[in-house]
Amino acid sequence: MSHATEALRGPNLPRWNRVLLKLSGQAFSGPLEHGIHGETVGRIAEDIVAAKKHFDIDIAVVVGGGNIWRGIQGAGEGMDPAQADYMGMLSTVMNSLALQDTLERLGAATRVQSAVHMAQIAEPYIRRRAIRHLEKGRIVILASGTGNPGFTTDTAASLRAVEIEAKAVLKGTHGAVDGIYTGDPSVDGAVAKLDHVTYLDVLNRGLKVMDATAITLCMDNDMPIVVFDLMGPGNLRSLLEGEVVGTLVDAGKGNL
Repeated sequence: MSHATEALRGPNLPRWNRVLLKLSGQAFSGPLEHGIHGETVGRIAEDIVAAKKHFDIDIAVVVGGGNIWRGIQGAGEGMDPAQADYMGMLSTVMNSLALQDTLERLGAATRVQSAVHMAQIAEPYIRRRAIRHLEKGRIVILASGTGNPGFTTDTAASLRAVEIEAKAVLKGTHGAVDGIYTGDPSVDGAVAKLDHVTYLDVLNRGLKVMDATAITLCMDNDMPIVVFDLMGPGNLRSLLEGEVVGTLVDAGKGNL
């Protein structure tokens, strides 16, 4: 986004003017054990559209596919790991198309770009084209992970955020997980929620945020990560307004 565009934003100044939103595939299943729950996808889409309209920011989205297929599950059942991962990539495309359809029914302009070429349903991922779409006000949904087996969609989110010059990765969680804790809150009631941790804290303490490759990519490029409850009403907008929502991961001192 140009400096001239930023100067014309008006009073609704966002914390960041271009973000990459990482959504888990499991969030799309809502109350279902598997598959896509239309009402839940609708709620997610409404929050994205509301945030974009209020702040006039650039939003790219990377969606996982665990609600449909997890490559690690197939590999565990004896399937070739690369083949299982490619199947997982295809599941992210299904989720991306579901999100695109819902966003467009809400009036948002969108593009789906896939790292695995499938010209009938998605554009190929091209960095400059993705940036151009963002500059034109479109929500860009980036499917198929990195296009390579062996890498998670968290790594894809970090990589794409760096490539499109986003200012932060916003990792939306589900299941009432509202940030990063010192332990597993479902097991230990004494654990504490952290408002701020460093990349090195995450890596050294093995905190469950993203895989090590994704964290390292963000650390090397000074890309902040915010882990927050995607399903909390208004959380995305509050986060962009600068409120303390979820847990911030960056190079700062942290509060461990």
